[in-house]
Amino acid sequence: MSEWRLTRLQGEFCVTWDEPGGIRRRYRLGTRDQKEASRLAASRYAELTRPKGTTVEDLWKAYVIAKEGRAVVGTMKFTWKALKDRFGKMEGMAITILDCRAHTAERRKAGIQDGTIHTELGHLRTVLVWSEKNGLIARAPHIERPAKPDPKDGYLKREEVGKMIEGAKVPHIRLAIMLMIGTGARNAAALELTWDRVDFERRLINLRNPFDRAPRKGRATVPMNETLMRELKLAKQAALSPYVIEWAGVQVKSIKKGLKAAAKAAKIGDVSPHMLRHSAAVWLAEDGHSMTRIAQFLGHSNSRITEKVYARYSPEHLRDLADTLDLTANSGKGAYRTSDHSVTAKRDISMKNPNGFNDNVSRIAT
Repeated sequence: MSEWRLTRLQGEFCVTWDEPGGIRRRYRLGTRDQKEASRLAASRYAELTRPKGTTVEDLWKAYVIAKEGRAVVGTMKFTWKALKDRFGKMEGMAITILDCRAHTAERRKAGIQDGTIHTELGHLRTVLVWSEKNGLIARAPHIERPAKPDPKDGYLKREEVGKMIEGAKVPHIRLAIMLMIGTGARNAAALELTWDRVDFERRLINLRNPFDRAPRKGRATVPMNETLMRELKLAKQAALSPYVIEWAGVQVKSIKKGLKAAAKAAKIGDVSPHMLRHSAAVWLAEDGHSMTRIAQFLGHSNSRITEKVYARYSPEHLRDLADTLDLTANSGKGAYRTSDHSVTAKRDISMKNPNGFNDNVSRIAT
């Protein structure tokens, strides 16, 4: 879909676009000929939306306009709040490593975790690199970020998930838990799932909306297990909207509070939506499924990502390497045998004198 569109005003064609916050902009193209208007629109749009300056604030606004509708723009509303006081009025090319380090130190002092700081400065880097590619600045400076933390190890055991399902006070939270555990779906994919993508006949769930053209993290088509299929059929009978996860006929936008309440009822710690997906992946690894198949199930584009995070949970992970280093099992390859070791120990003992010292020590003493 184009970032701009042609509209008419009193017979004349206009180039029209929407800016963040629901603000609609319109510019007359000075022609009533549609072909001429189409030819002029793209250049006029680029000219009109080009930032007036090259401060970080100018470049950030230009990026948000250009990427309107993408998921990252929603997150960037929050990261901009953290960045604007320090970087907003700075020239994009003037940012230094010391500026980045000052931001990191200030955020750490405020109790912000490195993972969040990594994301904030990552968004700043994204805007500057985009600005360079689009000719808004001559060079994107290097943005230093704290190291990205390793993935969290926290996951739920099967019995803990069972207790959460029992403790869920409302049906949509119970169904959401079962859906995310049963498919390994990301939070957004589960909440955006519509009934037309639940195929009961073929027992498949398509987590990817075919009409959504915005770039998304991988979403797979996965089979339904018996329990999930039964629960979804019951929910479908009572459905009041196209969305699988709904409340009173309205799509549910967040399940964080509901999960927190269910976790509290189950007497376990805080549970985030992503922890359900992470738990599903851990269970798959624990049962010995290959990393390639787990990657397909989770919608990972590269199985190396899956292996990096989940291989350590597999019962066979590095098992053959450990077996190679088993001295007893590999005694035929020149390693000593347990029995040989025992004989050596007995010989050492026999050389000791009655006072508990070995012969060498006794000779030195005399």
